[in-house]
This record gives sequence, structure tokens and C-alpha cells, in this order.
Amino acid sequence: MRAYLDNAATTRPFDSVKEIMMKTMDIDYGNPSSMHMKGVEAEKYVREAREKIAKTLKVDAKEIVFTSGGTESNNFALIGSALANKRAGNHIITTRIEHPSVYNPLLFLEELGYKVTFLEVDHNGIIDLEQLKQAITKETILVSIIMVNNEMGSVQDISTISKLIKEKNNDTIFHVDAIQAYGKYQIYPKRMGIDLLSVSGHKIHGPKGIGFLYMKDKVKVKPVIYGGGQQKGMRSGTENVPGIAGLGVAAEEIYKNHSEKVAHLYTLKNALIDGVKKIEGVTVNGVDLGVENTAPHVVSVSFDGVRSEVLLHALEDYNIYVSSGSACSSNHPALSGTLKAIHVKKELLDSTLRFSFSVNTTMEEIEYAISALNDILPQLRRFTRK
Repeated sequence: MRAYLDNAATTRPFDSVKEIMMKTMDIDYGNPSSMHMKGVEAEKYVREAREKIAKTLKVDAKEIVFTSGGTESNNFALIGSALANKRAGNHIITTRIEHPSVYNPLLFLEELGYKVTFLEVDHNGIIDLEQLKQAITKETILVSIIMVNNEMGSVQDISTISKLIKEKNNDTIFHVDAIQAYGKYQIYPKRMGIDLLSVSGHKIHGPKGIGFLYMKDKVKVKPVIYGGGQQKGMRSGTENVPGIAGLGVAAEEIYKNHSEKVAHLYTLKNALIDGVKKIEGVTVNGVDLGVENTAPHVVSVSFDGVRSEVLLHALEDYNIYVSSGSACSSNHPALSGTLKAIHVKKELLDSTLRFSFSVNTTMEEIEYAISALNDILPQLRRFTRK
């Protein structure tokens, strides 16, 4: 038996994604900037993918800019909008539970002289709207808030946040990191008041190395990559046609029978939570508001008396694959800033694992993982106590 429960790190591409990528690498391999027929064929894939993605968001296709993935989309949104609007102010607002691809660019902007306010969150990972309201000033040019936290699955009320921001300062740009939210929720930027939205392909059964940034028309953002002027000069570089084509197909497919897909994820999540809660010394983080108010695919679980890295590898021996936090920063082990922000007990900071599911995850995998935990934990705890 094998259980891949690390889908917040990456997902297995849909077969349809692999098929179109092979076609664009083997047959329609032209450069979309070339004027001959091979280039025209390649450009068609790019155009069609942009249209497919725009349809899922109910936006104009021209508002989609392809990037190399979620990290670039976030960097592009933050640095590009900060530089483009520096005459209007130098204040930026974000939260304590952002992904490193948001947190670190903001530290870079602080070095350039921008002032960054980091909002606190409660033990469920939710920001205080009153604190946000008080933080916004006439100097606030940008607010960046993650919709679904990648470690614990807390979900922010994006529409309410946007309304609050625009009422306080209508010129403030609102950026949303939707890398863990897109494909799990229906997201309509124009209805929800989102100016910039970051998405990554490999979180939705698309390829790695591709993503996009939704940029509301007329929002001022400076390019951060210069060169041949592709994508109307907003992101230069020869387009990754196989990646873009694969992303378009993944976006289209992930939203087919969407409500059924989400219901499946919640069924798995509830089963895992019910199973682990029966084990001694286990805490499920961030679900006090109800499982239905958290993301359907992420569960954060703390295991008293067992280091997360030890438990992770013990599960791996059972062919069960999970994460101890964000895979994007896993090569730099450190205690999770998100877990600190929600005030997880100090002794549990290094004893927490993330389980995450996809449309491919089965109930048998969940049951197998629960059974394995029941076998492993008593053994590891006996060893630890010695």
C-alpha cells in the first residue's frame, strides 16, 4: 500500500496535461514569437490556455500573465506594484502567516525603504479585521493576504477584506496569494475586489515551472523581468508553451464537476481528523471554527512527544508521504512561523506534520495512514521516553 498525502507540495499531473505537453514538445514545438506557421501554432496554444484560465476566473484573457510559478507570481505582484506606486506611498500590509515567496520579497522591499506592517492572527489563523482597518493609511499602497494558508489550511474572508481596504483607501492595491486556493474554491477577482492574484500550476495537477498572475486592467505594476517584450512587455522571455498549454488544460479540468471534487476532499479530511483524534497526544490545528470553514485539502496535526522529522521518515517506511511544513522551504529547516503565529505550544512546534489531499486521494489511503500512525506512535514515544 502507498499513500501520497503531500498534495499541497505538488500534485500528479492529469493525463490530459501530460498529453498536451508531449504534443507541444514533439510536434507543435515552435517559438510563439516566430512569424512562420510553427510559431503561429505555438502561439495558439498560449492564447487558448489564457482564455481557459480567464474563463475559470470570469476575467478578460488579457489580464492573465504567465510566469514560472507561484513564487515568481508573488514576487512580480509585490515588487512590481511597490515600484510602480512608490510615489503614492511606501506602506505595505501583510500577515504573519504568509508563504516565504511573499514574506521574503517584503523583507527585500523593507531594505529598499518600504514600511511593512505584519498583521497578527488568532489560533485559527484568521486575521483581525479591526487591526487591518486601523493599519491602513493614505500611505498604504499594497495589501497582500494569503487566501488559504499552505501549512494549516486557514481561509481568509477575501471579499470582506477587500471591501474594508477599498473603503479605507480606494487606491490601495489588493494582492491575494491564491496558490493553495485556486482549484479548491470558485474565485472571481472582479466580484471579490481582487487586483492581483497569484496561482501555481503544479498545485492543480498541472506542470511544475508554470503559473500565472491575474492583473486587473489598469493596475500599475512594473515588470521585474526585461528582455524581448513578450506578453506585452509585462514578462519577457520565450513562453514556456508546454507548461502554459498544460496549465490551461489543468485549470479547465480542475473546475469540471468542481463541487463533487471539493466534497470528496472534505470527506477525506473529516475521516483523517476523526481518525487521528482517537490517538493519544494528538492535536489538530486550526479547526475550532469548524472543518467546513477551513480549506478542504490540508490538515495540520501535532504529535506530542515525537519530532516531526522522525515521524515523517517513519511514515515513509510505510510508503506514506507527508510534509513537515512548506515544501518550498524544506531545505532550510526551521520552526514554522505559521505555527508560532497561531500560538501552538512550544513543545509541539517541532512535532507537527501536514497531511494534504487531491482529487486522486482515496479513502483507503487515509485509513492506511491512520492505521500506520497507531502502529508507529507508541513505538516512537517509548523510544523517546528512554
